[in-house]
Amino acid sequence: MIKTIHPSVVNGSINAPPSKSVTQRAIAAALLAQGTTVIENPSLCNDSLAAMEMAERLGASLTRGYDYLKISGSLKALPEVTLNCGESGLAMRMFSPIAALLSSKCTFTGEGSLTTRPVTMVTEALLKLGVTAESNNGFLPFTLYGYLKGGRIEIDGSSGSQILTGLLMSLPLAKCDSEVIVDNLKSKPYIDLTLKLLNDFGIAVVNHDYRRFIIPGNQAYKARIYSVEGDWSGSAFMLVAGAVAGDVTVNNLQSSSRQADAAILEALKMAGADIIIENNSVRTVKTELRSFYFDATESPDLFPPLACLAINCRGTSRIKGVSRLEHKESNRAATITGVLAELGINASVGDDEMLIEGGKVSGTEVSSHNDHRIAMMASVAALLSNGSVAVTDAESVSKSYPDFFDDLEKLRVDIR
Repeated sequence: MIKTIHPSVVNGSINAPPSKSVTQRAIAAALLAQGTTVIENPSLCNDSLAAMEMAERLGASLTRGYDYLKISGSLKALPEVTLNCGESGLAMRMFSPIAALLSSKCTFTGEGSLTTRPVTMVTEALLKLGVTAESNNGFLPFTLYGYLKGGRIEIDGSSGSQILTGLLMSLPLAKCDSEVIVDNLKSKPYIDLTLKLLNDFGIAVVNHDYRRFIIPGNQAYKARIYSVEGDWSGSAFMLVAGAVAGDVTVNNLQSSSRQADAAILEALKMAGADIIIENNSVRTVKTELRSFYFDATESPDLFPPLACLAINCRGTSRIKGVSRLEHKESNRAATITGVLAELGINASVGDDEMLIEGGKVSGTEVSSHNDHRIAMMASVAALLSNGSVAVTDAESVSKSYPDFFDDLEKLRVDIR
């Protein structure tokens, strides 16, 4: 699918898309709870759909309504199961230890870019807890054998927090207490998100400075009604759109959220954006912007919206944390700089930083590289271009934000 975005002044109000990160965690918690959990305002993006299917394969009963999911959990042991993660890295890493609680043999498959992402951080961690694995030379598919045991484990957190999330969610159901030691943990806000959700479902975990986690065994998840908050990752693009091209209000955003990408507010302030926060809504209004320096090591998904912001700032902006971008839906650092070059913007990478010069976007055709965030980046960058920008493979936005183009049109963006 090709979407052609014409220069536009944005104006209006939208609701934030539901958080896919929270939705996937809530689905996993509902699977592990005895009883029926109702998840209100769930994200129905492709990654969440993959998590729903995996929960059903692991024994949950799931009913999908217009704006809710009803999930009846199950902790019955399964002799053998195959789980398709789609393209969701979180689903693969989170559900691996969970599946090892419920099945003595579990095979994980995936699609698209997920098949090129290494799985050794999963298999090595589970091996230390009594689960063996056979992988495809360190990639999908991989098969787990045996059941997850509690105990003491040390893991490397430098490649991200998702396997830690899986351990924190699964080990409370182990028969003995556990201790997880983490070296060089990245994306700490995502662990805050996990710990909050665990607490909401009645699970206790003690966090010692993100380096040591104490997890009592033999706990029980409590089924409940759970409302999913708005997603800062997708909303970041809309807030940048308002700051550079008009006036945008995004509703259902919690400024106190533990989501890592709520840090977009900090970056917008650094750039001199006009921001108004009232209750659970955030409004950005176009103003003259200056170059900024922002450390996105803990929030690497902000690189694409930050690139859109930097394009429209006077001077050269610097974004730190490029090392976190290699194993995304694309090699995102190379993809961002390559697409920006096609749009006539100077960008380079060095010393773990991306440098982006402010400038005028040229009308052209660019590929999303089947990366949802690149499709969104190119679309927002087009708002102040000197001609239309055509984005190919634009359907990739369905991975995280299926209504992205509909919401842009609500903001009066000319899309054809």
